[in-house]
Amino acid sequence: MQKKHSVIAAAMLSASASLLLASTPAVAKDVVKIAFVGPLTGGVSAIGLGGRNSADLAVRLRNADPQSKYTYQLVTQDDECRPNVGVQVATKVATDRNIVAGVTHFCSAVAMGTVGVYQRFGLPVVVWGAVLPEITYANDFKEIHRVNGTMINQSEVAAKFVTDLGYKTWAIIHDTTDYGKGHNKYFSEYLTKNGGTIVGTFGVTAEQQDFTSELTKIRELKPDVIYFGGLTPLGVRIRTQMEKLGIPAQFEGTSGIMSDAYIQGVGADLAEGSLAFLEGAPLEKLPGGQFFSEQYQQQKYSEPPEAYGPFAFAATNLIIDAVEKVGPDRKKVRDELNATSEVDTVIGKVTFDDHRQNIVPLVTKYVVDGGKWVIWEDSAYASGAKKLSGL
Repeated sequence: MQKKHSVIAAAMLSASASLLLASTPAVAKDVVKIAFVGPLTGGVSAIGLGGRNSADLAVRLRNADPQSKYTYQLVTQDDECRPNVGVQVATKVATDRNIVAGVTHFCSAVAMGTVGVYQRFGLPVVVWGAVLPEITYANDFKEIHRVNGTMINQSEVAAKFVTDLGYKTWAIIHDTTDYGKGHNKYFSEYLTKNGGTIVGTFGVTAEQQDFTSELTKIRELKPDVIYFGGLTPLGVRIRTQMEKLGIPAQFEGTSGIMSDAYIQGVGADLAEGSLAFLEGAPLEKLPGGQFFSEQYQQQKYSEPPEAYGPFAFAATNLIIDAVEKVGPDRKKVRDELNATSEVDTVIGKVTFDDHRQNIVPLVTKYVVDGGKWVIWEDSAYASGAKKLSGL
């Protein structure tokens, strides 16, 4: 198929990004509505707000481009990271025939609960953050696409990385949602394959506040590492209570804690050395990364884009590109998205496989170093200037 060009490529060819933003359409254009759905309130709202802002940025940039055929409007909905709310919101946007497509969901449990809704009403969506493999692979729903990778990718890298560092034993704490159970499943499989030993596994609810019982048992087991499969609010509580109980184990999490809110929640000193893993190449090392960061800052959003903002930006641009090519028709947009191959975006090239899952070439390792998430290879830990717990 003819290769589509993202707004990144177009903007990078323009003489000035600021002039692009300053441009105004010479004639009135038809309005095309795109939905954004994510957790805008609640414990992981920082991620959701960063995603919303990033999708909004894509819309603003395209509306400022005099070459665009349409004027785009973002219809924003809050799924609260709650499956029941997510289904209600998904039904609302899917039954609104003025909405041509959606940029949907960070929380895996919500995404799993809504895929059937989007398929039933024929609304093509591009998932921008949820990592449970079944979202794309459990069904053959041609309306469901995903630009970020899955927890399978994450778990394989996370297990090999920490075993290669020399750690031997792990205790696993995971939330009992599909997200947490999935991370436990895949990480455990890869950890065992790489020679690691699991001394205990503990499932906890996402709303649990006190982990004295679980952490007391873990303290007796004396693992080298505590692996956490869950989201930021739970991770903050567990990491804080580990310290109170005097557990010296290294803390290793999923992309679910890759948020400034995690560092703020536990404090920079306690967050120091925490590990997390994120699909894709680091934004700052991608050709469009600097452009995205500069344009985001120029818009003066109140919140940072967070780890998954670039994915929401890429997802929105894929939808806009499809509309520009085939028009605001759901079925045609769906078919155009299905054919996505080697498309340049801010997160790198995007190619959907036979289940419309982006083929993500790598996973990036991160560590909290000096109060911020730093790519492992660029950190003081990689250079040997700092040491992780137990090494």
